[in-house]
Amino acid sequence: MTLPYENATSGKNAIAEMQKICQKFGADDFGIKENFKTGNVLVQFEWNGRTVQIEANAKGYAAAWLREHPYTNRMRTTKQQHEAKAIERGNIAVYSILRDWFKGQVTAVEIGMLTFEGAFLGQILLPDGRTVLEHAESKNLLPNMEGE
Repeated sequence: MTLPYENATSGKNAIAEMQKICQKFGADDFGIKENFKTGNVLVQFEWNGRTVQIEANAKGYAAAWLREHPYTNRMRTTKQQHEAKAIERGNIAVYSILRDWFKGQVTAVEIGMLTFEGAFLGQILLPDGRTVLEHAESKNLLPNMEGE
């Protein structure tokens, strides 16, 4: 079985698409930040005075890819080369994942399926720099769903 996005090729071109979607949606600004050490990709935009921050991790995708494609001694590469390939796949896939998720959320808002807040609530930034989701988690506002 293949992992979704493992054959993605658009890479950073997906961010350019995301920026175009943002402009068409009426966003006031758009930016991206990459942390090469951690593999985090942070996308931020502002719409009607609300700042939204979406974060994804290329290394997280690489770990999922390695679970799907574990290294074996029968491969024609070293374990390090195999792990490097996973990171490379993650660095490409993470952009397409962000674009597609964002495109789906914006489309849901545009067709009236969700409000802006309903689509992006967890990613809306509060004045203290945390997202609404981070705030809710820190205050234990979310119900414990385990065991139900």
